[in-house]
Amino acid sequence: MRQSMQRIIPMDEYLNHQIAETFATVGESDNAWTEKIWCSLFAKDGSLQIDAGLGKYHNRNVMDGFAGASQGKRQLTVRASRRLDNAPDLLGVGPIVYEIVEPLTSARFSLAPNEQVPLSFDLTMTRVLPPFLENPDRQRDPFALRVSSDLLRYHQACTVSGWIRIEDEEIEVRDEEWAGFRDHSWGVRMDVGSPAADVFQVDRLAGNFVLQWSPMVLFPGDGGAPYEFHHYLQSVDEVTTYFSGYINHADGRQEPVRDLRDDLRYDRRTRRLLGGTVTLDMGWGETRTIEIEPVSDTGFHLGTANYFGHKGKAHGVWLGDEHQDGEIYSDMTEPETLRAAHQLRDCVIRVREENAEGFGIFESMVIGEHARYGLDRAGSFL
Repeated sequence: MRQSMQRIIPMDEYLNHQIAETFATVGESDNAWTEKIWCSLFAKDGSLQIDAGLGKYHNRNVMDGFAGASQGKRQLTVRASRRLDNAPDLLGVGPIVYEIVEPLTSARFSLAPNEQVPLSFDLTMTRVLPPFLENPDRQRDPFALRVSSDLLRYHQACTVSGWIRIEDEEIEVRDEEWAGFRDHSWGVRMDVGSPAADVFQVDRLAGNFVLQWSPMVLFPGDGGAPYEFHHYLQSVDEVTTYFSGYINHADGRQEPVRDLRDDLRYDRRTRRLLGGTVTLDMGWGETRTIEIEPVSDTGFHLGTANYFGHKGKAHGVWLGDEHQDGEIYSDMTEPETLRAAHQLRDCVIRVREENAEGFGIFESMVIGEHARYGLDRAGSFL
């Protein structure tokens, strides 16, 4: 049999090559290689939140995506998946489309009317600050034999404009009333596809696991330039496996955070963030403290977007040439729903540091027993 040749696609016309391959191939054969887009957009009063995302899995020949709304305790989600090589340059799947309006400045997410949920939208995100890189997420398995995560991510704060239609109601979205964040990551990622049945793996979520990912934009009361605090923490049994923390400035500067100590509260039943403080160790004895307060009743639960799996499906799983599904959960605080949609959620927060106030997103998982949060193993769930 003659070996397949490299494939040329429209991106190959541009002068952006960095390896001796065409853009139809990535320089990594791992099936977990992923390029992902995510956004969480919200009314500042907490009345409505939109989450959307795309995942491109080169070595699985899959493009998938999700879009949904969190409105009080109610959540609507539509998911779509398709064969990647039928349209490798298309930034979309099913009714979900992503458009780069102006690189690093403006992007657009839209959801067309669909059969799964009574939701559609067309939203443009415009920069508040430049995009900022996080530390490379390079983690090994517990035995240090395999690199299980090797990816890079940037995120960006934005305002939001456009429209949303839920059932028969159309909502105008204005930049001054809405805000949000978008991110873009690429590399070998954990939790892609179904767990391999013939590979020895240790489940890090079986330990006392903590995940926090949170961008927060603050506006000084004296009218000075806005700035951002961002951190991403993963730990197992109180041992940090990954940390990235920065104070990000409007001129593009990044001040590294050396360490972080939180004094947060979580609901014992739902493990939803209730508020508290995060204290940053900036080095040389300098600390800064951020006060955090949730705005919305729940926040968008990312399990419905297949994060950590949902209804037997996972990120990047082959579902055929074209596939769509979705659902409406009427109450995201019900125990059965929580266990289906998991505790990882994009919680909208208000933040304060001295005379500066602003907003953010707080993603969290607190699995297992954590005495300092008043959480026991009996009440734990994914």
